[in-house]
Amino acid sequence: MGDAIRSALQLDEVIDITTIGRSSGQPRRIEIWFHVIDDTVYLSSMPGKRSWNANLLANPGFTFHFKQSLVRDVAAWATPITDPATKRDVFAKMKGTESRMSHMDIDVWVAESPLVLVELME
Repeated sequence: MGDAIRSALQLDEVIDITTIGRSSGQPRRIEIWFHVIDDTVYLSSMPGKRSWNANLLANPGFTFHFKQSLVRDVAAWATPITDPATKRDVFAKMKGTESRMSHMDIDVWVAESPLVLVELME
């Protein structure tokens, strides 16, 4: 991974992702927060079912669009995290290190929020 990407992962907070629709097969682009915990990139969102997550479960290849300190599109691969203990550990670290996550109820997030590990292909 290049220095520009490493820097953007530390400086930026939001990106866009383009997934492939699980039913339509069409590209779907949304804005989403990303998280870097222990040098690993994750996607997550508020508790509930999310179309972006369902799309990634069906088609794990997607595009990670940097758009803040760096403007670059990077191919990426999604691996869903479903193990409750692993989710709890990651969400606890998010809560402890990200002020925007300080209000989260970890039990609810473990039970109801998607968590995806992101592998950037660059």
